[in-house]
Amino acid sequence: MNFKIYIVGDKIHKFYREAIKEYEKRLSRYCKVSLIYIKNEDQLDKKVFGKAYNIRIGDNGCVISSEELASKINSFAIGGISDISITIGAECTEYNEELTISPMEMDLGLKCTIIYEQIYRAYRIINNQAYHK
Repeated sequence: MNFKIYIVGDKIHKFYREAIKEYEKRLSRYCKVSLIYIKNEDQLDKKVFGKAYNIRIGDNGCVISSEELASKINSFAIGGISDISITIGAECTEYNEELTISPMEMDLGLKCTIIYEQIYRAYRIINNQAYHK
């Protein structure tokens, strides 16, 4: 499965980038994941839309558990959906589904790090592996 995570806005702080790199390394055994910075939403429309299933992380989306995310990712794989785009920080983009992390305001880098962590946790759940070492 291929995940492309789009961040609309400024670059994120170094400590978030380091955490994301660690999760990219851990996720490499399960899927391909890449982080793409976009300056504004106009650029996003050119890159995201196509064959990928588009998920937007917003304030009004559905709240799901880690187990539900694992089930969703597994059902994508079974259903032949192999390209997933996740957009963070965009308000006016088209999407198939909207999810939210929390109704609280948070830094863009933190949201991105949480998404990476949750994708990693989902794959651990799918493969019946312990999450915490």
